[in-house]
Amino acid sequence: MILVTGGAGFIGANFVLDWLAGSDEPVINLDKLTYAGNLNNLSSLQGDDRHIFVQGDIGDSALLAQLLAQHQPRAVVNFAAESHVDRSIHGPEDFIQTNMVGTFRLLEAVRHYWQALPAENKAAFRFLHVSTDEVYGTLSKDAPPFTEEHTYEPNSPYSASKAASDHLVRAWHHTYGLPVLTTNCSNNYGPYHFPEKLIPLMIVNALAGKNLPVYGDGMQVRDWLYVKDHCSAIRRVLEAGQLGETYNVGGWNEKPNIEIVNTVCALLDELRPRTDGQSYASQITYVQDRPGHDRRYAIDARKIERELGWKPAETFDTGIRKTVAWYLDNADWVANVQTGAYRDWVSKQYTTKDAA
Repeated sequence: MILVTGGAGFIGANFVLDWLAGSDEPVINLDKLTYAGNLNNLSSLQGDDRHIFVQGDIGDSALLAQLLAQHQPRAVVNFAAESHVDRSIHGPEDFIQTNMVGTFRLLEAVRHYWQALPAENKAAFRFLHVSTDEVYGTLSKDAPPFTEEHTYEPNSPYSASKAASDHLVRAWHHTYGLPVLTTNCSNNYGPYHFPEKLIPLMIVNALAGKNLPVYGDGMQVRDWLYVKDHCSAIRRVLEAGQLGETYNVGGWNEKPNIEIVNTVCALLDELRPRTDGQSYASQITYVQDRPGHDRRYAIDARKIERELGWKPAETFDTGIRKTVAWYLDNADWVANVQTGAYRDWVSKQYTTKDAA
């Protein structure tokens, strides 16, 4: 049995679904169910006794101790995090509490559990911490991609809180011997992505006839990783990763944001054309850039390929087509996550340049 934290969020839910599609090993799924945690992501697992869902916070030490003692997991995979840069700018305290304090309490609960295990179980146990490429800061246009040796230079409250959590994980390994693994991924996309992030926001707004808000000049570059590829990388690191090591996980797909938006528009033009015959690209609107917006991220994923034999299965062209098709086929899911609070957030966040 494994314990997954944050398993009702975007990446966590995809991981749980993929895990149970390929294995009968049960999952204890602990999620706080904040705005981004959604049990509808896991609706296909209703009645499946391999999936045990518990609503709770990784900052709740007593609950963590109880779950670990009761279920005796052989591994913990930590997805639980506040993860949206824009929200971290408006309200950084939640990010400090979840990503730093929550990770600390999770590490402490896991350390006490692990130290009491029988020798054989203790040797086999793993704690895998899922992190982000944003901890490395920003890259100039021609700089080489981030490697695992790149200096941490976080530039937002979100990335700073994730960098701190990475340092805690490293310290618990070096100080206490906790058998940890860390992955730092690039921008994920795919099914069940909450529509405040770029790709699902563009899809949802396009279909609703709304503006497609693009920050600044739209030339910020990101590396894009299909979420199911990320899940397979995590499984591989959990299976064979070297203790104490970090593995960068990327899709080898560096693209500027405006190219992403135009690609989404072209796919929608093909798969769900507008009734007036115009392109969805006519809805693109440039808005005020976010404060401290990192210009470029890029992941060098050669270490995980060289040491563990992993590389992404999807190209961006295949992954983005699957993603757009999923949103078109799952209109009920999209409607259910677009609450009044979500609409208020989007209205506040994406002001036009003229109004700013």
